Amino acid sequence: MFDEHFKSFFEKVIFQSTGVETEEIDFSFVAGGCINNTVKLSCKAGVFFLKWNESAPAGMFEVEAKGLKLLQDTGAVRVPEIINTGTIEGKDYLLLEFLESGRRATNYSETLGRELAALHRHSSSYFGLNHDNYIGRLPQKNESKQSWADFFVECRLKPQVGLAAYNSLIANDTVLRFEAFYAKLPTLFPEERPSLLHGDLWSGNVHTGPDGHAWLIDPAVYFGHREMDLAFTQLFGGFDASFYSAYHESSPLQPGWKERTDLCNLYPLMVHVNLFGTSYLPAIERTLSRYI
Repeated sequence: MFDEHFKSFFEKVIFQSTGVETEEIDFSFVAGGCINNTVKLSCKAGVFFLKWNESAPAGMFEVEAKGLKLLQDTGAVRVPEIINTGTIEGKDYLLLEFLESGRRATNYSETLGRELAALHRHSSSYFGLNHDNYIGRLPQKNESKQSWADFFVECRLKPQVGLAAYNSLIANDTVLRFEAFYAKLPTLFPEERPSLLHGDLWSGNVHTGPDGHAWLIDPAVYFGHREMDLAFTQLFGGFDASFYSAYHESSPLQPGWKERTDLCNLYPLMVHVNLFGTSYLPAIERTLSRYI
C-alpha cells in the first residue's frame, strides 16, 4: 500500500509534467538533503529527479526553479534541466533531469573554479534580486540595496538573528553583540560590484555528473559579494586547493579575502542555528569576538 500510494503520485507528476501516461514506473529514493523527499523516477517518458514536500513554504520550488534558470542562462555553470514544478495531492514538487554520477575529470576542480569565476562576472546594478527566495526552508530576503554592507545586515544577518532570538536560540547578549558588529561592517569588506551567486555553495550542492564535471544544484541565488560563495565552499571541509587557485587566476580576489571568510560565514552559520540548533553558535561567537 505504501509503494502504491507513492506510485500513484509519481505517475500523476509525470503526466502533469510531460503529458505521458505511464503505468510502468520504477522509483528509488535517493539522498537529497534533510528537508525534502527525493527520488529517481524511470519510465517511458525518461529518467527524472523528483523532490517534493507536503509542508513546503509557498512558492519554494518555483523560486528554486527560477534560481536554476538564472544560473543556466549565464552559460557559465552546469545545472540540471528543469522539467516542471507543481502541486499534486497537497504535495509541492520540482521535477528535474536525473544526473547519473560520474567519475571526476582530471581537471574537475580547476574547471569548477574557472566556471564559478565566470558566473560571478555576471553582475547587476544592485545587491539583491527581483524576488525573494529560500535557503533551505528559511525565507531569504532579497530587497535591492546599493551597498553590500546594508544588504548583508538588513537582508542576511538581521532576519536570521531576529528569528533565532524569537525562538530563544540565542541570548540577548548575542543580539547586542551583533548590533555592535553591524556598525563596523562597512569598513570590513572591500568594494566590489554585485556578482550573481549560487548562494548555498557547499560540497553537498555540487554533483559530479556523467561528463565528469561539476553540476550545481539547490541554489539560493542573489546578486551579492562574490566572497560569500567562496566562503561557503569552506564551511564543511572546503574544496581542493586547485579550485581556489583557478578561480583567483581567472578573477583575482582582493587582499585579505581568506581572513574575511568567517565574516561571510556568519550568515550560513546563523541559518544552521535556525534550522538545526545551537551547536553552530561557538563559531559565531568566536567571529564576533574578533571585531567587538
